[in-house]
Amino acid sequence: MKASRFGRNAAIAVIAAGALALTACGSDNATGTAAGSQTATGPKVAGTLTGIGSSAQGAAMDVWKTNFASANQGANVQYSPDGSGAGRKAIIDGSAQFAGSDAYLKDEELAASKAKCGPDGALNIPVYISPIAVAFNLPDLKELKLDAPTVAKIFRGEIAKWNDPAIAALNPDAKLPDLKVTPVNRSDDSGTTQNFTDYLAAAAPEAWTDKASGVWPASLKGENAKGTSGVVKTVTDTPGAVTYADDSAVSGKLGIAQIKVGNSFTKISAEAAAKAVDAGKPVEGRSANDLSIKLDRKTTIEGAYPVVLVSFHVVCSTYDTKETADLVKAFESYVVSDAGQQAAAEAAKSAPLSKTLQDKAKKSIESIKAKS
Repeated sequence: MKASRFGRNAAIAVIAAGALALTACGSDNATGTAAGSQTATGPKVAGTLTGIGSSAQGAAMDVWKTNFASANQGANVQYSPDGSGAGRKAIIDGSAQFAGSDAYLKDEELAASKAKCGPDGALNIPVYISPIAVAFNLPDLKELKLDAPTVAKIFRGEIAKWNDPAIAALNPDAKLPDLKVTPVNRSDDSGTTQNFTDYLAAAAPEAWTDKASGVWPASLKGENAKGTSGVVKTVTDTPGAVTYADDSAVSGKLGIAQIKVGNSFTKISAEAAAKAVDAGKPVEGRSANDLSIKLDRKTTIEGAYPVVLVSFHVVCSTYDTKETADLVKAFESYVVSDAGQQAAAEAAKSAPLSKTLQDKAKKSIESIKAKS
C-alpha cells in the first residue's frame, strides 16, 4: 500500500467556532467553540486519567488538561512531564494510562506493552508537531545560519569558539564573539534528544558518528540538565551556551538558528515543521491503528524544517475497564480535534495535525476497547 502523505492544508484552516465530536461511552460529546476552549453539550465522562512523559508537550498538555476538565466536571487528567523515556516505561509497566512521547515505541517496547495493553499492545497516536530549536545565548545575536555538519560539530565539542571559521563561513555578516561554546544536552531519556540525534545522524553522518538515541552519548562532554525547562534555563544563565529544545520553550528568550535545507536556510516555524512532516511515511510493520511516522531528515523540500518532532500519546489498545477506556477515548478525541489542536497551537506554537492525519488519529482512538 502506498504511504499516506501527511498534508497540512486542511489543518491550518482551524474552526474557531463550531461543534466537535468528542466520543465517550459510545456517545457524541460535542466540544469546542472559541479557539482554545472546549464546551461539552452531550454525555460527559468522569474519573482520573494519569499520564507521564514528554516535557516538550508541557504547554499543550496544560491547556488540554484544563479544557477537558472544564468540559467534564467529574474528570481530571494528571500529567507528569518526566521525559519521553519515563512515559514509555510507565505505559509498558502499567503505572500510567497514557504516555507522552516524542518518539514512537520501538519494536521491543511495542512487544513488551502487550502484557498490560492486551494482545495488540499499545498504539502510537500523533498529537503534537513542533520544530526543535537550536537555541543559543550570544550577546547581540538572535539569529545564525547553520548547516547539519556544523551543528553536529558544535554539540560534539569540535567547535570550541563562536567565531570558529566554520560558523563564520555560514554567517559572513555576523559579528561573532570570541566566546567559548558550551553545549547543553538533556540528562534524561528524552524524545527530543531522540529526534535531534536522528536528524544529525541522517543529515550529517560524517560529523555525527553516534546512532540516534534518546540518551545523549556519554562520551561527549558538555553541560546537561533535566527536561526542556532545565536545558533552557541553563542556556539562559550561561553566555555562549547552546542547546536543542522545543521551540515554544525558547522563543523570545534565546537566539535561534536557521537550518540549511538543500541550498537555502529555513527559519523555524510551525508551518515549516508541518512541511517536513508532510514528507514522512508510516513505519512499516505496524498495525493499521498505529500511527508511528518515519521522518525524512534529509529532505531538500524548500521551506521544510527537518529538525522536528512528532510527539505521540501512547495509549493501550485494550484497557481493563470500560470506564478507563471511555475516559481515554474522550480525552484523546478532544486532543486531536480541531479545538484541541488549535488550543495547543496557541499555547505552544505547535503545528495542527493535517486533516488526513487527524482522521487517522480519530479512527485509531475509536478502536480502543475494554476487556470483555
